[in-house]
Amino acid sequence: MIRVLLVEDDIGLAGNVLDYLELEDMQCDHASNGVAALQLIDQHQYDVLVLDINLPRLDGFSVCERMRNDGNDIPVIMLTARDQLEDKLTGFQKGADDYLIKPFAMAELVARVTALSGRRSAQVNQLVMGNVTLKINGQEAQAGSNNIKLSPITYALLKKLMQAKGDVVSRERLIEAAWKDSVPESNVLKVHMHHLRKGLEQAKASISVLSKPNSGFYLAEDVDHG
Repeated sequence: MIRVLLVEDDIGLAGNVLDYLELEDMQCDHASNGVAALQLIDQHQYDVLVLDINLPRLDGFSVCERMRNDGNDIPVIMLTARDQLEDKLTGFQKGADDYLIKPFAMAELVARVTALSGRRSAQVNQLVMGNVTLKINGQEAQAGSNNIKLSPITYALLKKLMQAKGDVVSRERLIEAAWKDSVPESNVLKVHMHHLRKGLEQAKASISVLSKPNSGFYLAEDVDHG
């Protein structure tokens, strides 16, 4: 099932869009301002973001730019009444993948969401922390010139932790990032975190995975590395 976040402050339009997308068997969340959108993006995994430009608290351009700066590769469709070339170019420069002008046909929105849902945005290429570089498209990472041994699960965990830039990521958010809708056994996350720590250590990474009791995990740079 395609999971969509709609960010739109026009409640009437948002309701119509949500109803239509859900009729197309898509799972939808809604935020009415840019700050709330970033909070939801940080907490959940989405396949597509449908993002209005004129938003309260934080506009769509800023939301998209912050996402890309954080290494988030959710495909973004800009949804706006602006039909000027300059605005479109700004949207693409900030990291948008597609642009849809209001008013629009719901069927066209569904088609564009469906087309983008099967891939990640090419607007983000890599994440960097310490001497570790994680490639978004290649699903690989290096510490300096050393390859870090990663499985698909440990890659997803490292990516989520690097996106947090040292902030604590809860067990729930890590599980959602790595296993999507599946629920692993209680000790599985701990086992994969052990493998991730080992992979970073063997590659001589300058970052380590640390845990905070009753909270989650986070990355920290090794002060005495090298």
